Amino acid sequence: MFSGFDFDVIWRNMPFLLNGVWLTLQLTIMAVTGGILLGLILAVARLSGIKPLAWGVAAYVNFLRSMPLILVIFWFYTLVPKLTGTSISGFYSVLIAFIMFEAAYYSEIIRAGISSVKRGQISAAMALGLTNLQAMRYVVLPQAIRNMIPVLLTQSIVMLQDTSLVYVVGLRDFLTSAEIVASRDNRPTELYLFVALIFLVVCFSASRLVNRLRRKYTL
Repeated sequence: MFSGFDFDVIWRNMPFLLNGVWLTLQLTIMAVTGGILLGLILAVARLSGIKPLAWGVAAYVNFLRSMPLILVIFWFYTLVPKLTGTSISGFYSVLIAFIMFEAAYYSEIIRAGISSVKRGQISAAMALGLTNLQAMRYVVLPQAIRNMIPVLLTQSIVMLQDTSLVYVVGLRDFLTSAEIVASRDNRPTELYLFVALIFLVVCFSASRLVNRLRRKYTL
């Protein structure tokens, strides 16, 4: 069945492909971390009693959630350097775009998780003498995080898949590296099957973990 395939092309180019894997992992880890931190700030701001701040965050979230990610990448790669007069490398421009974009999604996940905690528990914490910040830290967030973890992981899987869009600014992620090898050695089938297999294994394993966590926390 695979007699006409030359899978040895993968092993010959493994160091080059691993460089692409490393860039993909870097972008994913840094974007997820930054997106969750910024998303937490946005979620808390939106839930605050300061209406102008909540309205501003809502506008930011709704605006970015309505934009294609590839367009946001172009904005930060081409438009922002012109507006600020600074030079930003392709990697960091894409990273900033991912963080800003994903934060809009993470903020909604975090906001839903915080809102899922019953108000009675917050009132009880306040009655015990805790401040708003202490109630959020010791009562609300521990419960909210437990509810949020499966959805946060699901969004992180989407983030991993979205890293393939960095080809538009010339970054050599895993998929772009495979495409370069496929074009040079005229072996697109082998390389694209390899990329598909890696993404399948990683995303399927992560999805199984999400399902296990969801079952655990809904019991």
